[in-house]
Amino acid sequence: MLARRNRRLRDRVRVFERVAHDTQVGAAGPAELAQLSFFRTTGWAVHVGELYGKRPGKFRRKKAHAKIHTVLAEVMPMKKILALTLALGFFCFLQTPVRAQEKPTDQSTTEDQEKKAEREKNAYRLLDQVLDEAQSLRLAENRVRVQITAADLLWDQNQGRARSLFTMAAEGVAEVGRTQAMSFERRGAQTPDGGGRPQSVRSFQLRQDLVLAAARHDAALAYQLLASTKPPASPPPTSDQRGPRPQFASEENLEQTLLARIAALDPKLAAQNAEQMLEKGQFPRTISEVINQLARQDPDAAQKLAEKTVKRVQAANLLTNTEAAALVQALLAPGPRQPSSANTTQATTTQLRARAPALEQPAYVELLSSVIDAALKATPSQAQRGSANQRRIQAGPGRPNTDAQPPTEAQVEQNNARRLLAGLQVVLPMVDQYLPAKAQPLRQKLTEMGMSASPGMTFNGIQGNPTADALVQAAATAPQQVQSRLYQQAAYKALEEGDAERARQIANDHLSQKARDSLMERIELQEMAKKPDGARLEQIRQAVAKLQSDEEKLSLLLQVAQDAQKDNPKLAVQLLDEAKQMTNRRATNYNHFEQQLKVAHAFAEVDPARSFEILDPGISHLNELLGAAALLSGFEINMFRDGEMALQDGNGLTRIINQYGRELAVLARNDFERAETLAGRFQVPESRIMTRLAIVQGLLAQTPTGPTRIAVRQD
Repeated sequence: MLARRNRRLRDRVRVFERVAHDTQVGAAGPAELAQLSFFRTTGWAVHVGELYGKRPGKFRRKKAHAKIHTVLAEVMPMKKILALTLALGFFCFLQTPVRAQEKPTDQSTTEDQEKKAEREKNAYRLLDQVLDEAQSLRLAENRVRVQITAADLLWDQNQGRARSLFTMAAEGVAEVGRTQAMSFERRGAQTPDGGGRPQSVRSFQLRQDLVLAAARHDAALAYQLLASTKPPASPPPTSDQRGPRPQFASEENLEQTLLARIAALDPKLAAQNAEQMLEKGQFPRTISEVINQLARQDPDAAQKLAEKTVKRVQAANLLTNTEAAALVQALLAPGPRQPSSANTTQATTTQLRARAPALEQPAYVELLSSVIDAALKATPSQAQRGSANQRRIQAGPGRPNTDAQPPTEAQVEQNNARRLLAGLQVVLPMVDQYLPAKAQPLRQKLTEMGMSASPGMTFNGIQGNPTADALVQAAATAPQQVQSRLYQQAAYKALEEGDAERARQIANDHLSQKARDSLMERIELQEMAKKPDGARLEQIRQAVAKLQSDEEKLSLLLQVAQDAQKDNPKLAVQLLDEAKQMTNRRATNYNHFEQQLKVAHAFAEVDPARSFEILDPGISHLNELLGAAALLSGFEINMFRDGEMALQDGNGLTRIINQYGRELAVLARNDFERAETLAGRFQVPESRIMTRLAIVQGLLAQTPTGPTRIAVRQD
């Protein structure tokens, strides 16, 4: 585009030439002038010529000026078109790579969506097969469990069918309750406390699972199922010398558990129900969870509910109302809610507690002061404790004391005061911080009552999956007997988080020599495994050989294999082969099954086919064990009732089958047909249903969770 400097310069115009000849300007055509005008060469020629006074008259001639302006008038539109063309071409040049980069991403997203749709299609097809097979189950509780799980899985895909399954499950729960009540009456039995027909453990657990599963989707439906499955009230038990105690198997307790579940789905509805319960004189222990859930949606409403709760509790007599006393302990144990400026501290502290704080600091301190005042009324009563023990000895172990007299009002108050005092041990640090004037009298009373606060009582333990820093913070205030274990967990957690330097620091500062050496060796192996040309297999074998038990050796192999998986996949496979050889034997106990499952799970990330190879012989072995259990049922074990295995019985064999189902669910995401085939190899229909349900849950990305456990009276 620039004018070239050729050897023949007579009829050429040089770029930025100071003076142009008339013949050159006149001879230049529109194309040449377009190029010169674009780079302002003619203007430069005129401008420079005038500055230096070099023959400027030639450019001032009217004829020359007229000709130049005429030509420039022709050139200007061409100039604009040329500039626009260049700009458009430059823009397209830049956009081409961007579009080339976006195309694979869009294609990848489409492929992921297609895979997800295929997984869901397979899952719902398999779920239909499970429901069809479950119709042949004889035990009503087995059918109910399948219906509850299926309704939970189907809710997003077919809400009408899910509601129908929940309704069928409710009918099954009622049937289980009637059957067990008739069996209880035929035996003419009574409960150990002298009461009448209790609610069976199995029927109560089924009812709870049904109601809480529905609460994940529809609060109104959950309350409807709660009402429709309510069993007849049982007569109250005889008096207890220790005073009235909360009945954790009561209808009221299930309603409180449901209240907490509803809070996550509809906090405002849960808050309304909680206020209604307070108006009735009830004190739901789960109201703290309602307050926390409501605070995320409406902080002002949550604060009002918290203040109302505190006022209701303070208005009650904590020494006679055991429900109010239980709620108080639930509100005080987590500590006060921290200001918004301390969000980081609040998040770290919450990891160390079972529940999040529900009360703001002023309300918390006010309630804590009231509880301390009530607890300080406790007095020692050795004579009463001795007479109670004597009556228990005379009655004999396991027999109700039918001659026991109802406790007096004073005895009830003293018993409740002692419970409050014992509960304050876990909040002593809060007393020291917010009510220092009452700390010394409280400690004196604890000593007087023989409840001297040990370091372990002020340690609430670890909840969830805390970070390394949270574990270090917890260890600093933990009792000495658990400090070393917490620091060791913190060091390994830091290593798991990828912070080897932090792990070394914790080890050097807090661990014993033996624990420190073990961790340092672990860090060294991890760092070697992450290098592409890292640790040789022989080095790792030597480290493994130093360990004592097979469990420790297997754990180290799996850990190092996981570390090497990203940067050194070849080494990872070699280590997993070593682990497979170590566990490649016929299981002789449940621990051997679990070791094989760990290896299969590790192979699922690098070579799923090897996982299937490990699981296949295990299923054959489980079939043999299930056959033996059915044969021995009624003699040595009771896994089967009426010739059918309970889907949730809490025994080791059922637990292992559930674990196989979870591993097949992981593999089914990449190879559904083979996973389904292996699940079909279970010969007992109940075990086949269990594993297939686990596969469906895995494909629909729903992790199976154990049911919430509530203590119930045994029949």
